[in-house]
Amino acid sequence: MLLNRIRNALTAGLVLVSAAASAETVTVAALGDSLTQGYGLPEADGFVPQLEAWLSAQGANVTVINAGVSGDTTQGGLSRVAWTLTSDVDAIIVALGGNDLLRGIDPDLSRTNLDGILQVATQAQVATMLVGMQAPGNYGPEYKAAFDGMYPELAATYGTVFYKSFFAAFEGEGDVPAELGRFIQADGIHPSALGVSRIVEDMGPSVLELIGAIR
Repeated sequence: MLLNRIRNALTAGLVLVSAAASAETVTVAALGDSLTQGYGLPEADGFVPQLEAWLSAQGANVTVINAGVSGDTTQGGLSRVAWTLTSDVDAIIVALGGNDLLRGIDPDLSRTNLDGILQVATQAQVATMLVGMQAPGNYGPEYKAAFDGMYPELAATYGTVFYKSFFAAFEGEGDVPAELGRFIQADGIHPSALGVSRIVEDMGPSVLELIGAIR
């Protein structure tokens, strides 16, 4: 009888500890450029608030930090990733490269910068997700192959969660961004609030995978 009571008490204690652990809020930093920052949108309609709301609706107890800087390149991300990863950050989403592409930066340099960011994240022992980007065909086949290929290759090297393109949700809707109508703002580059919602719904399961990878 006494042994059963002890067992029941231990079981109840483990359940309470498990529930407390599952209730702990995890913090995810979204390191990116204007796409992450929410350029041209009211704050509540940006990528980070919409992503946090979507994750919460799925039952995740998570805070997403907006570490997006409009106009930032992979080099800029590398320069600030160390101080972005404060002790309370559990995971990081790396979504950079669009501005490298717009500036025609050598993909080898972009790759080196992304590699450096992933090294810092690895050293900080945070779960990491890499978001890809694709170059248009007019950059030439060699540039496109080098640029497009660096993301999955780096993700494989570091064992990160990988989401193939920030604009993957729009595949089949026409070329990004010129023919996407209501999903893209008038500048032809940044997603509208509706576009962000679609991006978040498509990317969200990968972010849940990232949260599940937190040590």
